[in-house]
Amino acid sequence: MFVRHWKRVYGAHPLHLLVLLAAFALAAYTVWTLGFDTLWNHHVWWQAIGIWFAAAIIAHDLLLFPAYALLDRTLTTLSTRFHPRIPPLNHLRIPLLGTGLSFLIFFPGIIEQGATTFHTATGATQQPFLLRWILLSTTMFAVSGVVYAIRILRAWRRPRP
Repeated sequence: MFVRHWKRVYGAHPLHLLVLLAAFALAAYTVWTLGFDTLWNHHVWWQAIGIWFAAAIIAHDLLLFPAYALLDRTLTTLSTRFHPRIPPLNHLRIPLLGTGLSFLIFFPGIIEQGATTFHTATGATQQPFLLRWILLSTTMFAVSGVVYAIRILRAWRRPRP
């Protein structure tokens, strides 16, 4: 009875509020332990962790989330035009997610940020990063396409119920 009333008033399960308060408490404890000076670079303001964190929140919530929500909506709409029993939506979502995440991971190498430090530490250059990322992305889409084609062939050979 309490949970139903709580959900109607708050909009979510009581555990949601508990987890949210715990996350805020952890964030406050982290700032308190590290100190605000650790999160702020007095010499070069744009290198401050706080600025990057705020920029990441703004970039994600205002730019990236609407962009990939629109892309997903478009893919969902377009996927209804293909094979009705085997929609291609997840065969596009998975490689797109892998491409995006691997781009985030390899972005410093792709734009050759810290090239001198990388060369000093490894003796190699960052030049192959872009080509390797493109090959990885192409491979993810190719494998997904092959799996989708196999699923369609199997559904085509199977008699309809």
